[in-house]
Amino acid sequence: MNKKVLGKGLGALLPSQEDCNQDNNGVVEININDIEPNVNQPRQVFDKDKLDDLAQSIKQYGIVQPLIVKNEDNVYKIIAGERRWRAARLAGLKTVPCIVRDYTNAQMMQVALIENLQRQDLNPIEEAEAFDKLINEHGITQENLAVIVGKSRPAITNSLRLLNLPDKVKDMVISGQISSGHARALLALKEKGDIEKIAELIVEKELSVRQVESLVNKLSNENNCMQKKSNDLDSEYKQACIEIEEKIKNILGTKVVLKAGKNKGKIMIEYYSDEELERLMSFFEKAANTIL
Repeated sequence: MNKKVLGKGLGALLPSQEDCNQDNNGVVEININDIEPNVNQPRQVFDKDKLDDLAQSIKQYGIVQPLIVKNEDNVYKIIAGERRWRAARLAGLKTVPCIVRDYTNAQMMQVALIENLQRQDLNPIEEAEAFDKLINEHGITQENLAVIVGKSRPAITNSLRLLNLPDKVKDMVISGQISSGHARALLALKEKGDIEKIAELIVEKELSVRQVESLVNKLSNENNCMQKKSNDLDSEYKQACIEIEEKIKNILGTKVVLKAGKNKGKIMIEYYSDEELERLMSFFEKAANTIL
């Protein structure tokens, strides 16, 4: 699989190959205990087995690519390379090669995001959260973000939509139980319960994305039909209430409002003078006497 292409205009943010090779002009050895991970690092999930494999490789060959760090009061915050730093600790290294850069918070986020994207290290939810943070916390537009990370604007939009999934389903995407393609198909559903139900079915039945799309379309059509029937019933019920109001109005000769609820309701009869109230009382008394 080909590596993803770096977005335009970010060459200045990442160290060049020359920087990485010139030990006296860019790369420095820093005590591993003076380095801290960046809490805003896009990647939050680190596979233990893969870290162990990388640690073994580092024991044998060392760290091939330096970390990128920022000096903050003699503490070095990792901009890119947290996985290498973690593996180096497992390997027992005392120092690690680093390139120190004085980046803004937005630049730190961009570099960390790009490195992970190029290595395909982020799960779809981590990627979406990183995009969301760059847009909402650092004021980067979707158009500019698309250029920065080398993706299309629709791809950015579709990624961000994954954040609308229920937490339970997002966890399933993070763990790899369902793919981002499955997740995007589920977003066509409106009800949280329906989304979670189909997500569980994907895992249980090992459904393909196409099967999920078909299932979602079927469920959406059924829900739309049920909604239409419900709306039709509501419309018929309202019309029946209006007709009843009109009948009572004609009988009593005054305005009547019918307030219908589930299994019970109210009939409100309006009168505009004491004389009209007496007339209505007389009407009800005669009606009662007739019934009795």
